[in-house]
Amino acid sequence: MTRPRRPDPPPLRTNDVRVAAAGTAAWAVALVVLLIADLPEHSRWWLWVCVAGLVIGLFGTWYVPRLQAGRERQQATRDIDA
Repeated sequence: MTRPRRPDPPPLRTNDVRVAAAGTAAWAVALVVLLIADLPEHSRWWLWVCVAGLVIGLFGTWYVPRLQAGRERQQATRDIDA
């Protein structure tokens, strides 16, 4: 005989914007360090990696609040319908 399953805990609330902003800041620091460093010609592609990380991080910082607001609206609609 199996024991009854306990209910799942509620989702953990995190500050995802802060996480995206910290990652973006890390890519910005890496970009500055690489711009200061004397990179050989064959290693200049690392600059574009940092730029891509910076752009994706900025997009994430912009997008995450909208995603969370949409999820909250969706949950509120479900709660009203239930």
